[in-house]
Amino acid sequence: MAIRLGLGLPQMQQFTIGRDVPDVARAAEDIGYDSLWVFERALFPEPATQGLYGIPGLPWPDEYRNVADPLVTLALATAATERAELGTSVLVAPLHLPFQLAKALATLDAAGGGRLIAGFGTGWSLDEYAASGVRPFEERGRVLDEIIAVCRAVWGPDPVVHDGPVSRITSAVVGPKPARPIPILLAASTRKARERLVEHADGWLPTAMGVEQVAGQWDALRDLAAERGRRQPIRTVLRVNARYSAGAGEAAGRRPFHGSVDQIVEDLLAYERIGLEEILVDLQSGVRDAEELKDVAAEVYEKVRAAGV
Repeated sequence: MAIRLGLGLPQMQQFTIGRDVPDVARAAEDIGYDSLWVFERALFPEPATQGLYGIPGLPWPDEYRNVADPLVTLALATAATERAELGTSVLVAPLHLPFQLAKALATLDAAGGGRLIAGFGTGWSLDEYAASGVRPFEERGRVLDEIIAVCRAVWGPDPVVHDGPVSRITSAVVGPKPARPIPILLAASTRKARERLVEHADGWLPTAMGVEQVAGQWDALRDLAAERGRRQPIRTVLRVNARYSAGAGEAAGRRPFHGSVDQIVEDLLAYERIGLEEILVDLQSGVRDAEELKDVAAEVYEKVRAAGV
């Protein structure tokens, strides 16, 4: 069975969001992509108070200066497509009020006829938490736990009841309901996060940080699932953050997924052996505009499929 392929939607400053998101979404669906994805970057601190991913000294990329809201972007793509699944990889869930987030996601799923995938993470930016966090950064794990619980309640049968430290729903009818149960996937790399996934989520959203590292985390996650007696399969979607350039990059010292289409595809194929179900490739970094994004996305898709994947 061929691996599923997803594409990152245009959210960065070189795109005209209202025009380019529907255009790219329709084109990707026509090309054959199985899913379309957004990510969340709420702000760009200047001067930076911490490095990218919380790593001291690692600069934030300039494209993070202007990233469109993920749920608005998904709404535009939902209205423009019919078949492709639509997902978040990832939504920094604790930056959102649980009830409002649950209702917005239910509405998106209802609008698309049951195609939404809710991918959550806890994030790492102290500045984003200062601006928008529901609770302090140190409580992000507990907030994510409550968000998952509120989503399950709001998406489930009425009356909806929930009593937690952030949200309280005494007894209410809440609609619209999702068209089908929305899968919740988590970006889980630590033992605690893996435990949350095994106990409360439907799938895993790793990032392509190295074949052996991803394979090791996947083995650890499956071992934990077996240890906890989980019977439900774990859905997997690997995020690939690519940076396209028209010419081939130098082989020596080239960063993975940086370079020509052939180089990006070569790097992507290395992950096939891990046994993940789906690969999401985000190609918007490095392309000039929506036309180039569509062209590169078509070439990547064609060459991956030509390789028998």
